[in-house]
Amino acid sequence: MVIELAKDIYSGPGPYKVNSRGILLDPQRLLDAHPSRLDRRLLEGLHHQSVVTVDALSRRSVLELSRFAAQLELTEVSAHHPLDGKLVITAFFEASTRTRLSFEAAVLRLDGKVVSVQDGRMTGVAKGESLADIGEMFNTYGDLVIMRHTDTDAMDRIRRNLQLPLINAGNGTGEHPTQALTDWYTLLKWRPALATPALAETDRVDLGVVGTPMSMRAVKSFLRLGLTFRHALRSVTVVSEMADPFGAELRDELESHGIDVRVVHDIKESLPSFDVIYMNSIALLGGSYRQMDSRFKLHAKSPLKPGAVILHPLARREELDRGLDETPHNLYFAQAASAVFIRQALLICLLGRLDRIPTRS
Repeated sequence: MVIELAKDIYSGPGPYKVNSRGILLDPQRLLDAHPSRLDRRLLEGLHHQSVVTVDALSRRSVLELSRFAAQLELTEVSAHHPLDGKLVITAFFEASTRTRLSFEAAVLRLDGKVVSVQDGRMTGVAKGESLADIGEMFNTYGDLVIMRHTDTDAMDRIRRNLQLPLINAGNGTGEHPTQALTDWYTLLKWRPALATPALAETDRVDLGVVGTPMSMRAVKSFLRLGLTFRHALRSVTVVSEMADPFGAELRDELESHGIDVRVVHDIKESLPSFDVIYMNSIALLGGSYRQMDSRFKLHAKSPLKPGAVILHPLARREELDRGLDETPHNLYFAQAASAVFIRQALLICLLGRLDRIPTRS
């Protein structure tokens, strides 16, 4: 596979926005590898559904949403005004840059409208109002709610009265399902064969996860959604400073799917064997954020396998050195660039506007 670096070939402007550094992913490769018509019945079945956990996403739905997102990357969709007349509420009770802005950009580029809660402290919550009551109010304010909250049970509380479709943009140490969807969309563009059920052993990947799934929702959701692609995984290794980085529930789930996950505490020992490294550094522990130890840092001189790629949901700290940005290991900028398109695909389906997009044959 030929790896092209974005800075070498992108001359812009083009039919889609791309990352400025690292690997440039061509969405056409995913479409060429899986050339059948989109399963419109499956995508239409997502209308008015909520995505609160990755349980809402099957391997087939991830592939179809990814293929749809790839088409959106290659199409000027604004002319079709797919979300015209739809209003999306983005309610963020926890800090966010990429997730909130990528969702709002996705809506606005589809000609929808956004009402945004950018700081939960400015809402009735500061006066003691319950999330259940806020959910009741949201029913008359918009057509879909995207919410992030520091409390893991926040999604359950707002859904007591909320009747609109709800997208979980991160709930405490719980999940971040659309980040996982972005992650796997990126991997499918990078290596489309990963979606093929009958995958040869030599085509499978050795996955290294640097972090603590129990307290890192992006890592947890990435692993949980990865269970639907277990046929593509030759091995899974978690590099963590904790003896048990999973917690009983996640470990039982991994074992029930036949995934034998190895836990190591020395990144240098296992790094040369990984094809894909998924990193995160920020854990939510006891209501505050904590970074991983500097021993788990990656830099340009780390003993990475040739052809290995790095994913990171960002924001990064010292664990991911900027010296890697200019290398063919950098898949994290392409990952960030993919977020708008996969979220556009999801929003179009959840809001029942698939018929507005002239999908390819």
